[in-house]
Amino acid sequence: MLSNNWPGLVRGLVILAALGVWLTIGALGGQAQGSLSDVQTNDAAAFLPRSAESTRAAALARDFVRDESLPGLVVVETSDGSSLTEGQVSAVRALAEAIPAAPLEGTSGDEPQTVGDASVAAPVVVPAEDGTAALVVVSLDADLAQDDVGAEDSSVAELAVAALRDRASAPAADGGLSGTGLDVWVTGPAGFVADFVKAFGVIDTVLLLVALGAVLVILALVYRSPVLPFVVILTAVLALSLAGLVVYHLTANGVLTLNGQSQGILSILVVGASVDYALLVVARYREELRAVASPYGALSRAMRASIAPIAASAGTVAAGLLCLLLSDLSSNRSLGPVAAIGIAAAFLAAMTALPALLLVGGRHARWVFWPRVPRAVGPAAHAETVDADDGGRVVVEGHGVWSRVAGFVGRHDRPVWIGTALLLAAGAALVPTLDAEGTGDAEVFLTQVDSVDGEAALVRHFEGVSAQPASVVAPERDLEAVVEAAEQTDGVARAAVVTDRPPAAPGTPAQGDPLVVDGRVRVDVTTEAPSDSRASIEAVADLRSAVHEVSPEAVVGGTAAERLDTRLAGQRDLRVIVPVVLAVILVILVLLLRSVLAALLLVGANVLSFGAALGVAAVLFDQVFGFPGADPAVPLYAFCFLVALGVDYSIFLMTRVREESLRVGTRRGVLRGLAVTGSVITSAGVVLAATFAALGVVPLLFMAQIAFIVAFGVLVDTLVVRSLLVPALVHDLGPRAWWPSRLDGRPARDSAG
Repeated sequence: MLSNNWPGLVRGLVILAALGVWLTIGALGGQAQGSLSDVQTNDAAAFLPRSAESTRAAALARDFVRDESLPGLVVVETSDGSSLTEGQVSAVRALAEAIPAAPLEGTSGDEPQTVGDASVAAPVVVPAEDGTAALVVVSLDADLAQDDVGAEDSSVAELAVAALRDRASAPAADGGLSGTGLDVWVTGPAGFVADFVKAFGVIDTVLLLVALGAVLVILALVYRSPVLPFVVILTAVLALSLAGLVVYHLTANGVLTLNGQSQGILSILVVGASVDYALLVVARYREELRAVASPYGALSRAMRASIAPIAASAGTVAAGLLCLLLSDLSSNRSLGPVAAIGIAAAFLAAMTALPALLLVGGRHARWVFWPRVPRAVGPAAHAETVDADDGGRVVVEGHGVWSRVAGFVGRHDRPVWIGTALLLAAGAALVPTLDAEGTGDAEVFLTQVDSVDGEAALVRHFEGVSAQPASVVAPERDLEAVVEAAEQTDGVARAAVVTDRPPAAPGTPAQGDPLVVDGRVRVDVTTEAPSDSRASIEAVADLRSAVHEVSPEAVVGGTAAERLDTRLAGQRDLRVIVPVVLAVILVILVLLLRSVLAALLLVGANVLSFGAALGVAAVLFDQVFGFPGADPAVPLYAFCFLVALGVDYSIFLMTRVREESLRVGTRRGVLRGLAVTGSVITSAGVVLAATFAALGVVPLLFMAQIAFIVAFGVLVDTLVVRSLLVPALVHDLGPRAWWPSRLDGRPARDSAG
């Protein structure tokens, strides 16, 4: 009796062990996933290569700094545009005097805590020349400055700025400016840090909830079951827990660099990929349940049939994304392994956690499909057919709408692939209209934020004032020539030599002699445009050219210079990484399909699809959404995701087509493969598009653009490339599509096609 039950007992123990391991991963990984924000780094300067001029300039410029600080600029303006009254000026001075008198306090959770001192220097009050505004310069302490954006203490910086804003907006009786007829903003580097951290704060909660909610709705429509969608969602959550656990520890130990963008993309990518893989496994499992009585046997057959295409898909995506390791920017380099870890976690969850969850009911495991429970009716009863009717037209039966699509493709293959290729080419022709020269900090927020409004007020009233000037470090002998070259550069407001006595306030002349460190001097150059704007970046590019002409050893750094170097590095990455990604994917496809021609067709089709998505996005960004431009990394990220993920669906299709072609020939095989996989691949594409679209909840321009391009591109890949272009082209070519493999040369079996 025991020997008869032994196989079932072993299977039960294996299922329990798998579930126990994954539930442990879920418990540990859930905590790690929630702590990823604590190990982020979003400082643009930290991402630049050491060879970048702004990086070298920053290292030299630190020798001229007495105290590290994170400047916060409190800008006040009269609400009615009138001149400041004596009472208003007194209120502003009282606020400035009160700031260093007591630590800034914020609230973390339910507990108040001290979050920083404005102790580097007493806040300085600078009146505007027009008399309608004033500026309070607050230097937050060095500990907050050193961690910049997104590391553990950046949340402390956010609390410090929030506390400063609360203090400034408090009633006048409590030392604030409310009720005094003044509008007040906190901007500058500290203000932007706080607003960036706040924007990325939705990644841990809102982004994931929106993504999972959208996927759950789609799965409910696909499966029409109250149970199965939650099984798939749980698989995705477990995969995300594993990815978060690995990424957290690698980042905490300095192996990886994680920023807010990478964390958001990781969450979306893992959820989308996990659900895609689960959809394929469940679809094949359902198919086998109609042919096999035992759920164990059906799942075993489904896993054997699914593991190769899913492994190939995961490997292709991971390999393509790992090409980002070739980037000059560490933010791009880090995304490669972070995303690859996410794909690996999704694959492991789909191959181990999902089967265990599907077999929880043992011999009654079919219950997860309730109320549409598949019944075993034998292999012949659910097999589809591909034949020619009396009129010679191809007829596909057994898969509803996708049978009709396959029949249409078979009857009109050449017009279909030519028409879709021309349509995609028309979209791709619009790619040159994409403006990917970068944007300023004030342009990346999609919602109204205090720092952006404050910077606008700063520009209105304080010409030549900047908390982030460009820094020129040059040999002492070239000082006069450098200052003259800087002042004559278009877009430069003023050039000030750093002296041994600091200026009384920003924008005022410094006193004393030039400060010389190791034979070098520093000149701070303030541009007419805000330092984080595109106009300032162009001015700094001209400044570099002018300074290098008179002092070849001089280096130019600062915020605008860092953005310039980031743009140049992004353009270089696009030129280098794109061909490498294509080559890697091509090699994988050749090995998988054992065909050079089929691999070339798939890569070409997906490049065309990417071009169409990017071209359409370029027009919509400019003409419909009114976006000011795009980050240089947008086309690179979009390319890596769309080409790698788009090839996914072609892999799912073509591996089934190859399987069918071995039995019935290429032309019949491609139609059968399209009919069989149409529903599940389309569902997978819609799920992935919905998950990437969820990135739009992060109120930042970069995330919104990536969300749209990838979501739209995935739908194009799913509904046009995989459904029409690729099958029509392969059907038209027939056995030649498999050249030079052994499938080439089976014309007799293809005669009915």
